[in-house]
Amino acid sequence: MPSGRPLWQVAGKRDPEQEVEAQQWIEAVTGEKFPAGLPFEYALRDGVLLCKLMNKLAPGIVPKINTSGGDYKMMDNISQFQKACINYGVPDVDLFQSVDLWEQKNIYRVTMTVFAIGRTAYKHPEWRGPFLGPRPSEENKREWSETQLRAGEGVIGLQAGNNKGATQAGQSFGATRKILLGK
Repeated sequence: MPSGRPLWQVAGKRDPEQEVEAQQWIEAVTGEKFPAGLPFEYALRDGVLLCKLMNKLAPGIVPKINTSGGDYKMMDNISQFQKACINYGVPDVDLFQSVDLWEQKNIYRVTMTVFAIGRTAYKHPEWRGPFLGPRPSEENKREWSETQLRAGEGVIGLQAGNNKGATQAGQSFGATRKILLGK
């Protein structure tokens, strides 16, 4: 853990480098630049760019993007974006809460959601555009023969430390307990 602080204190810590990387990826995918001079969180706050991002990755996944209207319409964009993420295959644990972005409560979670979308894009062979973050690991299924499975049965596991003094009767180590009667 960084600097010995509990994870809950570090969770909200923003990483400007990751935000720039996420912004550059969104711009590359959508073909639109973020408004000049506008901070990362304000450029994404109305959900329009996020919805456009999802529609580039999976055309039509967000049926209607609200570009005008009040706060309710902009919050609806964020909600549609989150539904689109789930439909695209982004695990729901990787999604930010609406208030994280709308009220700038936890912009770090917003950035991590963008990275999760970038990782999920690797799983879509139809997507030929840029990717964000490392390729997720894939299943490495192994087939074991009956002989190989039987060979492991005679091994004493060392998860508890060592097997010195271990017998079928149990472990014996250290001094024995003395029971003193009549004192």
